Amino acid sequence: MIPNKYAPEYLQRRNKRNILVIFIISLLILLMLIISMNTGHIRLSPLELFETFLGEGTDRQRLILFQFRLPRIVLSVLVGMALAVSGCILQGISRNALADPGILGINAGAGLAVVLFISFFPSTTEAPVFLLPFVALLGSGITAFLIYLLSYKKGEGISPVRLLLTGIAIAAGISAAMIVLTLKLDSETYQFVAIWLAGSIWGSNWRFVLSLLPWILIFIPLVIAKARIIDTLNLGDVRATGLGLAIEKERLLLLGVAVALAGAGVSVSGGIGFVGLIAPHMARQLVGARHQFVIPVSAMLGGLLLLVADTIGRVILQPSEIPAGIVVAIIGAPYFLYLLVKSNT
Repeated sequence: MIPNKYAPEYLQRRNKRNILVIFIISLLILLMLIISMNTGHIRLSPLELFETFLGEGTDRQRLILFQFRLPRIVLSVLVGMALAVSGCILQGISRNALADPGILGINAGAGLAVVLFISFFPSTTEAPVFLLPFVALLGSGITAFLIYLLSYKKGEGISPVRLLLTGIAIAAGISAAMIVLTLKLDSETYQFVAIWLAGSIWGSNWRFVLSLLPWILIFIPLVIAKARIIDTLNLGDVRATGLGLAIEKERLLLLGVAVALAGAGVSVSGGIGFVGLIAPHMARQLVGARHQFVIPVSAMLGGLLLLVADTIGRVILQPSEIPAGIVVAIIGAPYFLYLLVKSNT
C-alpha cells in the first residue's frame, strides 16, 4: 500500500526523519570545524585547541586560532550558507533546477562592483569593509534586474531555459569587462582581482565576519518564513494565482533577498560558484521538496561544503593554497553537467 503523503502519520514520520538529518549535518559541521581548526601549516592538537579556548594556550596558539583560523572558518560557513540559500530561492521562484547565483551571473555582477570599489578605496580601512556588502548588492541587483528583464516574456512569465541562457550570456559579458578592467590596474590591485576570480576566502578577519553576519541573521530567517510561498510558486503561476498569491510581488521580494545574500557572500569571498547549485539539490534528496526543511538544510550543507573545500585548499599543497572556489568547481562542474543532461534543457 502506497503511503498517503498528506496523512498526519506520514508527515509526522517525515518530520522526525528530517530533524534527524539536521542533527546529523550539525554533527558533521562540528566535526569539520574541529578538523579545520586543527589543520594548517602549524598544527594544533585537539587538546591544544581545548586549552586555548579555555584561555590556557600560549600567545602563539591564541594568535593562530583566534586571529587567523577561526575568522576564516566562520566566514567560510557564513558564505556557504548565503550562497546556498540564494541558490535555493532562485531555483524555487524560477522552477529551474539549474538556477544558481554563480551560473546566472549574479556573483559576477557583485564581484565587478566590489573590484571597482576596491580600486578606488583601500581595503585596509574599516569603513569600506562594512560597505562591501552594499556595493556587492548594487552590482548583483543591477545584474539580476537585467536577467529578469531579458528572460521575462509577457503572458509566459520566466522561462527556465531563457533564464539560464540569459544569465550565462550576461555572466560572460561581465567576465569580459573584468578582463578589460584588470589591464588598467596596478600590480597590487591586479593580485587582489586574481585572488577574487579564483574564489578565495580573502576577507579572513573578524571585521569581514561582522560585515556579513547581519545579512545572514536577517535574510535567512525571512526566507524560512516565506517557505510556504516558495512551495506555492513551485505549483506554477496559474495555480499560485488561484490560491490568492500576489505572484510578482512575492517573486520580486524573494529575488531581492537572493540577490542580497549572494552579493553579501561574494563581497568577502570572491567568485565562488556551484555552492548554490549543489546544496539545494542535496537538501531535496535528503528532506524532500518542502522548503520549510529545504532552506535550513541547504544553508547547513552550503556552509559544510565551503568549509570542507576551504580546508582542503589550505592543506593539500602546504604551504601554498588552492582557492576554495577551485575546489568547489572541481566538484560542481561535473554535477552541473549531470543536472543539465538529466533536465533535458
